[in-house]
Amino acid sequence: MNEATQARTPKVAANPIPYWSRGGKTDKSKAVFETAFRDFQEIGFTAVKADVPDGMSAADYAGWIAGYGLAPALSLFNSPFDETIRIADEVERAKAFAPDQLALGLDRTMVSSMSLPARLAQPAVGADFSEDRLRLAIENVGIVCQALQSEGLRPLHHSHIGGVFETEAEITALLDTLGPDVIGFGPDTGHLRWAGMDPAAMIRRYADRIGGIHIKDVFADYLEPASRAGMGYFEVSATKRLWAEPGLGVLDFDAVLAAMPATYDGDYMIEVDQPSVDSLYESHKMSFVWAQSALDPERRPRG
Repeated sequence: MNEATQARTPKVAANPIPYWSRGGKTDKSKAVFETAFRDFQEIGFTAVKADVPDGMSAADYAGWIAGYGLAPALSLFNSPFDETIRIADEVERAKAFAPDQLALGLDRTMVSSMSLPARLAQPAVGADFSEDRLRLAIENVGIVCQALQSEGLRPLHHSHIGGVFETEAEITALLDTLGPDVIGFGPDTGHLRWAGMDPAAMIRRYADRIGGIHIKDVFADYLEPASRAGMGYFEVSATKRLWAEPGLGVLDFDAVLAAMPATYDGDYMIEVDQPSVDSLYESHKMSFVWAQSALDPERRPRG
């Protein structure tokens, strides 16, 4: 098998989201990223979610993270995709986003919707549902996906609480309406589970479309809507009893990994939005230790 046809080996990557996102506030300063990169290097991660800062070239970004022994891994294009956007603007953003990803050696991206006010206020239940909004959002996603494809980037739908595609019915409507030629699947195990889905079952349903995955665990404490009455997305996250380091929560990762196709060539992105422990370093170290065992190709279960 020559280099051109050799299968790509999936990497275990880290997403530094808890370093730069706190309670809905964002600090993507160089100092914040460098703290995360130093931690990841010391822990043993070799890849990080690609997040090129404004004003920095893709080449400079690649050199920056390489200094910490890190390679760029699957990033994300985010939009509300609803009536609040102007689709022509989102297409232009997509066309500006794609070249940096390609320059980093990436051939695919997550595409996600998040941060709808009604759904942040009442998360994981499909609040303020509108059939017209869903129909428009599906149309808008299709347009953006075609723009990304025209630039050479493969789009993958990424599930996220708080977005217009939050529930199983909404996610399947998007994927089934647009079809595999327009959009693939990039599940987030924790967001699927919080919204009441079985991540393994969703992965099996769309196994032939999976190009990426976020590995996230959840505790049971706030999964039932009654347990979080009156609490918004960030309030639930701040309890430190929602998101869990992999293996500490209720996710059946044996089932998740068994459902993944044998030909999967994407990365495994470890993501703990709000660590359950006080130290960000220790949270990521716990996740890395889990990944070293659970994601070992020789030990992974196969269904």
